[in-house]
Amino acid sequence: MVGRPPSVGAPPLVDSASSLQRTHRLRYVVVAMVLIGALGFLLFKGIGSALNFYLTVNQAVAQRSSLGNRTFNLEGLVEPGSIHTTRTGVNFTVTSGATSVVVHNVGSPPQLFQPDIPVIAVGHFSGDLFASDQILVKHSSTYIAAHPGRVTAPNGTKR
Repeated sequence: MVGRPPSVGAPPLVDSASSLQRTHRLRYVVVAMVLIGALGFLLFKGIGSALNFYLTVNQAVAQRSSLGNRTFNLEGLVEPGSIHTTRTGVNFTVTSGATSVVVHNVGSPPQLFQPDIPVIAVGHFSGDLFASDQILVKHSSTYIAAHPGRVTAPNGTKR
């Protein structure tokens, strides 16, 4: 029996085992790239949202336009006579030097929250107000000892 001559222009026969290996390698490369991309995205988002930084009231007001609606920690003294309980939380004014900002906090303030103490309000600017969802109260003596000169009393004296 005489075999038929090979067709002109027909593709050469490919070893199916090596083709299968290349296909598996390609799959592994694609899966690895997707995993690396997803991990990079999660790290970028996680680190970006986890970076909460502290700004005193005067620093925050000076940087208001560049802060936009980013969440940060606003540090200052609670101005005496400024605390007003609302249906959803508490409004108060924090000061640093001669600069003050009205804070609207949603939720219950901590037990130690009172006038003329250093606090940190976690939130962002919303118009002229600082919208907060958490208030942290620092013990005056320990906080001021750890950060001398960082908080200024409403009358302008360093604490």
